[in-house]
Amino acid sequence: MINICKKITDYVSASPRRLTQRDIVREMSRQCSVTRKEINAALRSLLEANELVYRYVDGHSFVEASLDKAIRITERVILKPPNISYQPLSHDVVISIQSGASFGSGSHPTTRLALAAIEFALNNKLFFKETRALDIGTGSGVLAIAAVMMGMDAAIGIDIDPCARAEAAENVRLNQVEKQIEIQDQDIETISGKFALILANLRYPTLKSLYPKITEITESGGVVVVSGIHQDELADLLSCYAPNFICEWQKSEKNWSAAVFQKR
Repeated sequence: MINICKKITDYVSASPRRLTQRDIVREMSRQCSVTRKEINAALRSLLEANELVYRYVDGHSFVEASLDKAIRITERVILKPPNISYQPLSHDVVISIQSGASFGSGSHPTTRLALAAIEFALNNKLFFKETRALDIGTGSGVLAIAAVMMGMDAAIGIDIDPCARAEAAENVRLNQVEKQIEIQDQDIETISGKFALILANLRYPTLKSLYPKITEITESGGVVVVSGIHQDELADLLSCYAPNFICEWQKSEKNWSAAVFQKR
């Protein structure tokens, strides 16, 4: 039973698309020498243990990993709901994120990849000094929060969506980093000054169009974390940023990619 449960959770986590219960049973029947009854029993136990949950989208029921618990996203980053307790390891960065409408709960690969990219940049101290970060389209605020909790002195999160700004501000408060993070109603084109770390979990066309502005506001030796890119878009984005940036890291998950650039 334990082996089947692990295979099911691994399959759900790795899948690039939403899965129905029928999809899972079909795949486990192919992978394992067990009956459909045993697979359904394992699936039921995972649902009862809140390891997996049903999500209803456009009238269809899908099985997804549960976010109503503490989840290790990267080697150091743990995301959890505010009401869930978690005993961290010495190197853990535990971030409380309130469930809401804004993007950045940790359920999407682009958020997980962006957090892994921030961790890489800060672990390897890619820029000259740890000062300010800018999170473009902050959503839930999770990237700005992670950057500060992993060592940045301060961060600004900008978003034109008032719902996102309200939720980001609440998450900043929950993590007690109000003195270090400002959530602002600003368009990227109005931002001035230089930043050591730029965070941009945005779609490929936006990341490409923002290249001149991002180049302008990234300090020499500074780092840009980009996510929200499909794997088949990554090569073109790398080429776009190549004149002023060196790609230091890249990673993909479920057909999504992220990269870390350092300004020349």
